[in-house]
Amino acid sequence: MSAHSRVVVSAPSSGHGKTAIAVGLLAACSARGVPAAGFKVGPDHTDAAYLGLAAGRPGRNLDPRLVGAQRIAPLFAHGAAGSQVAVIEGAMGLFDSLTGQPEIDGTAAVAAALRAPVILVVDVAAMGHSLAALVHGFRMFDEMVHLGGVILNRVASPRHEEMLRTALDDIGMPVLGALRRGDLPAVLPARAQGSVPVAHHSVEAVRAVRRLGEAVASALDIDRVLALADAAPPLPGQAWSPIDALADGSGEPPVPPENRPVVALAGGPGAVYTYVEAVELLTAAGADVAIVDPLRDEALPLGTRALMIGAALPEGYAEELSANRRLCAAVSQLAHEGRPIIAEGVGLPWLGRDFDGRPMCGVLDVSAQTAGVTIAGYREATAPATSPLAPAGARITGYKQHRAIVAPRAGQVPAWTWAGGNPEGFVWRQVHASQLGLHWAGAPEIARRVVAAALAPAPGMGPAQPEDDDPGEQTLSLSAITPPQA
Repeated sequence: MSAHSRVVVSAPSSGHGKTAIAVGLLAACSARGVPAAGFKVGPDHTDAAYLGLAAGRPGRNLDPRLVGAQRIAPLFAHGAAGSQVAVIEGAMGLFDSLTGQPEIDGTAAVAAALRAPVILVVDVAAMGHSLAALVHGFRMFDEMVHLGGVILNRVASPRHEEMLRTALDDIGMPVLGALRRGDLPAVLPARAQGSVPVAHHSVEAVRAVRRLGEAVASALDIDRVLALADAAPPLPGQAWSPIDALADGSGEPPVPPENRPVVALAGGPGAVYTYVEAVELLTAAGADVAIVDPLRDEALPLGTRALMIGAALPEGYAEELSANRRLCAAVSQLAHEGRPIIAEGVGLPWLGRDFDGRPMCGVLDVSAQTAGVTIAGYREATAPATSPLAPAGARITGYKQHRAIVAPRAGQVPAWTWAGGNPEGFVWRQVHASQLGLHWAGAPEIARRVVAAALAPAPGMGPAQPEDDDPGEQTLSLSAITPPQA
C-alpha cells in the first residue's frame, strides 16, 4: 500500500497535552516545509479540524466503530497521500476506549493496524522516578504496539528534567522533548466553539496553531521524531478510493458531466461540518459539492438540489443560526419543494420550529431545548423506512453527542431505531433528520442515494405535516450488527 512516514501521539490518559503537542508538531513540520497530514482517532471533529489547520490540508478521523476496522489502513493511506509525514493523535489514553473495547477501537488498536510507532506524552508535573515504571508498563502491555519515545510535559525545573531523563535512560526509553510549565500555551479556542474557528479561518485559530508550532519546535527534537516516523514499515494493501468504493462494475461515470447536481454541504472555507470523505464520495457519485455557511451565508448556492448538514456544527451557535432568517427561509423552501435534505446533530433542531425559544427553519414541527447533560455514544442503528439516506432495514453505526432535547423525539416515520432506546428523528418527504452522525466511508452507497435523489424530479410543493407526538416504542434487536460493506 504505502511507506508513509507516520507516528501516533498518545498519552496515559486525557489531560496530558497530546492535542496541543500533536497540533504543534504538525505546525512545526509545515513551518519546515515538510508536507504533513493530520489524523484523529475516534469521532472527534474538533481535534481533527485543528490537526488539519496545522497541516494545511483536511484533518481526517480514523474510527473503527464508524467505518469498520478493515478500512482504517486504507483510509489512512488515502488521507496521507502526498505527505512526507503523518501525525495521528490518539483518543483518551493509549489503551482506553469510548466503548470499553480498546482491542477494537482504542488508540492502541489503530496504532497496531497502522504499524505506527507511538510517542507517549506524559504530564510529569507531579512525577519523579515513578515515570520509568509508568512508561515501562505502557511499553510492555501490548506487544503489537511499539512505544518509540516519550515527551515530557510540564517539567518543573532543569533538575527535575535531568532526574526524569535519567529514569527513562535506565529503561532505554528515548526522550524526544521536554516542555516546562507554561511552555505549551493554552491558546486553542474553547471546545464549545467546535470546529467553527477553523471553518472560518479565524485569526484566533490561526494564531493558536502558529504559537503551538513554535513551542513544540523549540522543545522537541523534531529530527528524532521524524526519524522515528520514518521507521514505520510499509503497509500492505490498497489505499481507499471514493471512486472504487462506489464502483458498480460498469466502468461508466455515475452521472454525465452535464447533469451533475449541486449538493450544498454545511461548512466554511477552512472545514466542512462532517467527515471529509463525504465530500469525496459525493463528488465521485456525480455531484458538484458547494459549501454553504449556515452562520454567514444568506442563500443556498446557486442551483442547489440537495443539502447536507453534518454533526460537527456546534449546538452553541443556535442564536446565529436563528438570526440568519434568509437562509432559514431558503432551507424551508428547498424542503417544501421536495429536495433531499440530510441533517445530523444540530441540523435536526435547526430544521425544527424553535431551539431554546429562538425561531429556526420550521421544516419540522418540533421544538428543542438545551439540557444540562451531554448525551454521547455510539449507536447501532436501523433505518425503519426508505429515505434519501438509506433503504428500509439498512443498518449502520453512528455517533451522537448533543445536549439538545428534541420534542417530539421522533415523527410518524422515524429516522432510526436501535436496541434499548426509543426511535429517533424524522423522515418527511425527502428530509432525513436526526442527531446521529455518520461517517459515509462506512456506508459509501449513501452518496449515490443522495445524488440520485437530487437528480430526481421534485414531487411538488406542499406544506409539512405535523409530526406524531406519540411515536410508540419501536425498537429492533440489533445483535451482531456491523457497518454495511462497500
